[in-house]
Amino acid sequence: MIPSSSPDSDALILKFGQIGDVIMAIPAVKALHDQGYAIHWAAGRAAFPLLKCYSWIDVLPVDDKAILVGSTSDRLRGIADLWRKVIPRRFDLCATLYYDSRFRLLAAPVRSKRKLVLSRQSRENALLAGRHHVDEYARVLLGEEDGYRQSSRSPVRPDLLPPSPWSKPEGTRRIGLFPGGTSNVLGQQTLRRWPIEAYVLLVKQLLERGWEIVLLGGPEDAWIGPHFEGLAVQDAIGSFTLPEVIVACDTCDAVITHDTGPLHLAGLSTTSIVGIFGPTDPATRVPRRPSVVGIWGGQGFACRPCYDGRDFAPCTFNGCMHQVTPALVLRELDQLLEERERGERKPWRVVCPEGTSRSGSAGLVNLSS
Repeated sequence: MIPSSSPDSDALILKFGQIGDVIMAIPAVKALHDQGYAIHWAAGRAAFPLLKCYSWIDVLPVDDKAILVGSTSDRLRGIADLWRKVIPRRFDLCATLYYDSRFRLLAAPVRSKRKLVLSRQSRENALLAGRHHVDEYARVLLGEEDGYRQSSRSPVRPDLLPPSPWSKPEGTRRIGLFPGGTSNVLGQQTLRRWPIEAYVLLVKQLLERGWEIVLLGGPEDAWIGPHFEGLAVQDAIGSFTLPEVIVACDTCDAVITHDTGPLHLAGLSTTSIVGIFGPTDPATRVPRRPSVVGIWGGQGFACRPCYDGRDFAPCTFNGCMHQVTPALVLRELDQLLEERERGERKPWRVVCPEGTSRSGSAGLVNLSS
């Protein structure tokens, strides 16, 4: 168990990114704060503006790109800058929320009464497969007993969000889509993406209903725009900061995306969410709050899930994502919206494509039409 804290206890969190992992770690860190710890969080460039929206977090900016993929001189400068911020201090707890030994070295000179690091050699300090990362971060960081826990922790919404860039639409639905994402400082994870052709087919069906469709994402997602040329969508890709994305999602009736950082940003909002999964298990990642459904493609596939916590299979055709049809997404979207109209807040759930035979054969969506 984490030792009881005094009013002036300090905890250092080393978790630079990725956005989704950072967001899933926040509930555990908030619980640590509620126990009396002052939270100091070393955050990379992407996570910094989001974490600054939590009044109870002292954010220490880190040039994670320089440290992880920069030249030798860039790495040395980035590490030296981090050490200048943390070495003069004394901490009661230093939590390195990584398995990678490079991060353990970064924490080596930190002066702390207790140091915690993720380890695949220790069940106590490992994020166990099949469990939601929010709960596993809490179990490891808080030293919780590895026993019966009836419910999961919910996402923790920032308390210092900016005003919304949009107002709520009147008289029509607004649906937000994140067709890109899956990139971070260490590279691309494109196997997580639902095919862009599937997004286009879905958008055409939603536009036929007269609904407002908004494309969301970061500047690196600019490649998405040309796929929707000629369609009456609002392209807001690269227009908002991460905190602004959350409040923009608040104005949407629902958000649709695959397993990527924006899925977790939407989880911090009030909107309904349809999340699309394939190589990763939605049970470990889907935001565990009401009005969320995860669709897990690849039903019957022997290779699902293929993500081992670090790498994906060398797959050239992610059939698990192709198995999720626009019709299935639309069905789950309509159910969420109907529940919203009735004022119902049903618990999160995970569904799989139907029509899979007992032998495990499964159809793939035809995106050529």
